Amino acid sequence: MEEKTADEIAAIFSAAGDSVTVINADANFAAYGTRTGDTITEAEWKAMITRNVDHLEIIKAYKKLDETTSIWTSESFTAIDAAVTAGKALVA
Repeated sequence: MEEKTADEIAAIFSAAGDSVTVINADANFAAYGTRTGDTITEAEWKAMITRNVDHLEIIKAYKKLDETTSIWTSESFTAIDAAVTAGKALVA
């Protein structure tokens, strides 16, 4: 396995933005249903939020091959950290 390239790291960070968007799109389950018209259950909605929170936590923890050094350099995790906090509050 090789180290991630700058382009791969940028793509991973971009994918994290998608999870941030999912988490931040709705303040609660009712808002989700109103916005999307989707008929999933609240349990399914909470599972979706949890998957996205987990995704962000996994991405943030990515390491280089030495398993110690983060792949991240100058990326700002402000939005990601806020989404993780908000997502955990949504499913609590």
